[in-house]
Amino acid sequence: MAGSKAGGSTKNGRDSHGQRLGCKAFGGMRVTAGSVLVRQKGTTFKPGLNVGLAKDHSLFAKVEGRVRFEGSERGRRRISVLPEGAAA
Repeated sequence: MAGSKAGGSTKNGRDSHGQRLGCKAFGGMRVTAGSVLVRQKGTTFKPGLNVGLAKDHSLFAKVEGRVRFEGSERGRRRISVLPEGAAA
């Protein structure tokens, strides 16, 4: 009597791919308008100055400039994009 079914059957092979979440641009980096700054589930980071919120909660730059991470407001951090000429 065979101890197991003859070949071809597996109980492995069902793993999902990562969603590539996280920061895509960091403080001080130059970004162009439309660049994705953060991919996130929920609003861990809130949009600040010149930053938009996509329907999947991704943050993107509305203008060309430099990324700035700002302090927390009730546990939520803000991300802004300052145009090149703006004082930091």
